[in-house]
Amino acid sequence: MIHRSKLAQIHIAKSQLGLSEDDYRALLARVAGVSSAKELTNRNVGAVINEFQRLGWKPAPAKRAGRKAPRPPRTRASVMSKVEALLADSGRPWAYADGMAQRMFNIERVDWLDDDQLTRLMQGLVIDAKRRGK
Repeated sequence: MIHRSKLAQIHIAKSQLGLSEDDYRALLARVAGVSSAKELTNRNVGAVINEFQRLGWKPAPAKRAGRKAPRPPRTRASVMSKVEALLADSGRPWAYADGMAQRMFNIERVDWLDDDQLTRLMQGLVIDAKRRGK
């Protein structure tokens, strides 16, 4: 039996492609030799998903793992937005800034830094951007 997320992905593809129930069952029988998606195994689920993609279905991009952006008080909003812009420019998640806060100040999250610490963290990200040639 396949994982529920794969089963859901198959049903999403079926509905997005607009397949009728008969066409869907025929596709399953042709590609995997089963009459229901619940009968799929881990070996043949990939073939079914590949067939959906061949027919024009595009899976939604996976969500990036990570946490939400911090919501700072107004006094730190401008510096925090600069930190967010520097992280986005370098393609790094908030966890990277949290790691910097941990190494620089022994504080677990960027949210918990005071004004001076947050400014110094932002300056570190600016130095990093300059090193990368941005």
